[in-house]
Amino acid sequence: MNTSSPTSIQAPDIQPPIKLVIASRESPLAMWQALHIQSRLQALYPSTIVEILGMTTTGDQILDTPLAKVGGKGLFVKELETALEDGRADLAVHSMKDVPMNLPEGFMMAATGEREDPRDAFVSNDFDSLEDLPEGSIVGTSSLRRQSQLQARLPHLKIESLRGNLQTRLRKLDEGQYAAIILAAAGLIRLGLNARIRNVISPELSIPAVGQGALGIEINANRPDLLAVLAPLNHPDTQVCVEAERAMSRALAGSCTVPLGAYATCKGEDIHMTGFVASVDGKQMLIETASGNRNQADALGKTLANQLLAKGANDILSALDGHK
Repeated sequence: MNTSSPTSIQAPDIQPPIKLVIASRESPLAMWQALHIQSRLQALYPSTIVEILGMTTTGDQILDTPLAKVGGKGLFVKELETALEDGRADLAVHSMKDVPMNLPEGFMMAATGEREDPRDAFVSNDFDSLEDLPEGSIVGTSSLRRQSQLQARLPHLKIESLRGNLQTRLRKLDEGQYAAIILAAAGLIRLGLNARIRNVISPELSIPAVGQGALGIEINANRPDLLAVLAPLNHPDTQVCVEAERAMSRALAGSCTVPLGAYATCKGEDIHMTGFVASVDGKQMLIETASGNRNQADALGKTLANQLLAKGANDILSALDGHK
């Protein structure tokens, strides 16, 4: 991902706003993302004042319970949406993997930023890879998606919940609470912590979360004037790939309570996509692939969901506690 100020993209021929306020969580990674969008906007519209409204979300406050048990991904965006609704902010910047599959009425995604490395990262101070971990080793992750895939491949490992911002998770590893932890590579890269990555896990071995590595810009649906302003920040390939992934997840009622993942890639006019649904313990796992035209990204995601349902995904989903 190019994190420097854009030089090839020109600002649209519009009257730039006098001021824009970006709502963001206050974690270091979220603030990096907000600052990145701020710098892009300032480069596009030099006369516009671009400010950041830092906020603490419910998801940032509840750190002792797995997300699946306390309300899921929406806990990271609700307060930001409130700021959009009451006019304190004009746009909110999210990690797309934290955005619920169905936005509340009155909100819309205005742009999807270019994707960073979407893969999961293996982080350990003592071991080079998952395969090197001795039997019974404790691996930390906050994700049922990762847990199910790890348990399917390496059932001799012990998976334990790991919450907190990225720095907190690394600290817990350094304190010896875990033999290894699994994190999104994108977050480590964006914060300049590449050296902590012992290796990245290929999508074939750990299918990423829907939208992992991509940034989303959300606005109040009553502010269509911002669509043209934010259009230069949209990365078309990332946008259609994430659209396909989210369509699959939406069709399967995906949330933090559902171990599923999807990863789409674009090549020319074509999208290729892999998705899975699994039981938490990884003993049941369905993986399917689909390809289609980029102009039918939403339909492709639904097609992949239907392939999984045809193979028995409903049986897995209905057995998950709390899934509806």
